[in-house]
Amino acid sequence: MSAQLLFATAVKLPGQSAVRHVYPTVQLADAFAIDLPPGAASDPEVLGRFMFSHQPAWIGALMRVRDAVVALFGIKTAKKLTGAPSGPRASRVGIFKVYSIDDTEMVVGEDDKHLDFRVSVLRTAIPGGGARLTVSTVVHCHNVLGRIYLFVIAPFHRMVVKSVLRRAATLGWPQFKQK
Repeated sequence: MSAQLLFATAVKLPGQSAVRHVYPTVQLADAFAIDLPPGAASDPEVLGRFMFSHQPAWIGALMRVRDAVVALFGIKTAKKLTGAPSGPRASRVGIFKVYSIDDTEMVVGEDDKHLDFRVSVLRTAIPGGGARLTVSTVVHCHNVLGRIYLFVIAPFHRMVVKSVLRRAATLGWPQFKQK
């Protein structure tokens, strides 16, 4: 496998992403992209669910530490989010509520008293053939607790996104299936 297919690169927030203008102001906006191999699935939901369900083990350990700390401040824990009811027309991908899915993008996220966030999983064509997957995150803080939380987790967030993309690429993205 090409090294380029295993490397997630920081990129600008894609102009066509639904998360680009979801909040009037954001305190964090970032995006990381990785090239998909030939034959990879084109459905952003399939790609996103695969990526989120095959995270490196260290991320689970990090989330347990996070949960122990944030529970003291009344912030939703991953355990609580994973078991949260999703309603008759909504679904969840792990800790994330699914907000929208179309042919090119899945948007997930969560709202809490300290901050709201959205994550886009966007599949786009690359000029000359091929495809790219871009994971974009936007965060809107409601208060000082949200800003402090974001300040602490932002460096970990960037490591997590790049690691999740690399792990999915290393395992091998789901393949396109003809109907």
